Amino acid sequence: MLPPALASRLMPLVRCLDPETAHRAGLLALRLGLVAVTSTRPDPRLRVSALGLRFANPVGLAAGFDKDAEAIRPLFGLGFGFVEAGGVTLRPQQGNPRPRVFRLAEDRAVINRLGLNSAGWAVVKRRLARLRAEGPLPGPLFLNVAPNKDSQDPLTDIAHVVAEASPLVEACVLNVSSPNTPGLRDLQVGERLGALVSAARQARGQAKARLLVKIAPDLDPKALEAIVETAIAHGVDGLIVSNTTIARPPSLRSRHASQAGGLSGSPLFAPSTALLREAARLARGRLTLIGCGGVSSADQAYAKIRAGASLVQLYTGLIYEGPGLVARILAGLSARLAADGFASIADAVGADLVEARA
Repeated sequence: MLPPALASRLMPLVRCLDPETAHRAGLLALRLGLVAVTSTRPDPRLRVSALGLRFANPVGLAAGFDKDAEAIRPLFGLGFGFVEAGGVTLRPQQGNPRPRVFRLAEDRAVINRLGLNSAGWAVVKRRLARLRAEGPLPGPLFLNVAPNKDSQDPLTDIAHVVAEASPLVEACVLNVSSPNTPGLRDLQVGERLGALVSAARQARGQAKARLLVKIAPDLDPKALEAIVETAIAHGVDGLIVSNTTIARPPSLRSRHASQAGGLSGSPLFAPSTALLREAARLARGRLTLIGCGGVSSADQAYAKIRAGASLVQLYTGLIYEGPGLVARILAGLSARLAADGFASIADAVGADLVEARA
């Protein structure tokens, strides 16, 4: 087995493969146990209580890496405090034609237009049921749920998955922000978002799965305010801020910069963190916020926490930094808490907002 740090050193070789082949190879290596479980002793200062759940640390894997729940337990072994599987659709769908994933190496970024390729809920449900039968997981499991591209009734389709998934996961994430499914981002808007959340809450029934909404980074202030207020009014537990962006910063240097799709990685860090900070200001503690977008270092993870995130997620950073990234971020967070005199992650959440008001 390869220790995560050594596996990280091999990432330049993996990147010789096309992005989708490299992704499949990484999943296979995890499933076969070729990447060793991290041996890092957990720092109790990194423990987080959020959403009524307990996390060994605040760093989670974002949706998109393990779409079909193939390697959940090995992913926890890398040191993640929580893992988000999916996005899953009710019915299987192939997604968009290839090529549909592009590395922007000069920009430490990726553009994807996968189009929510999914094995479908029936396959994922069987895997989750088997996973739960094997025993407890080291941390909470989230499931990202989205409608099929050809769905005639997105709300009903999402509610169907939420109803059956709620006993199997700790949180269902309503994906209303992927830029690669036509019309999906319309579900973020006012009454449609309220109707979706209401349908999902009713479908959840007595199960304890939390309901989260993942939003786009390309929102104007009025749209963000409407989403926050709608989420609070309809009993959403939290927001994930944010998904990939359709914007193309002028600083991009890669020849792939003009490809269509959602941009993730380093260029997304600043806009997604600014949106997170504004969401935290608007929510005033009434929603749990999860910061996602451009995290590839402890400094960036800590910046999102100080901006108002109780938890953070990453994915694209793994592509460039390798699986050892998780342990490096955790060590760095411990050091930053100590330097700032904080006894826990909770003490640091929203610290920048507090200082700005002082």
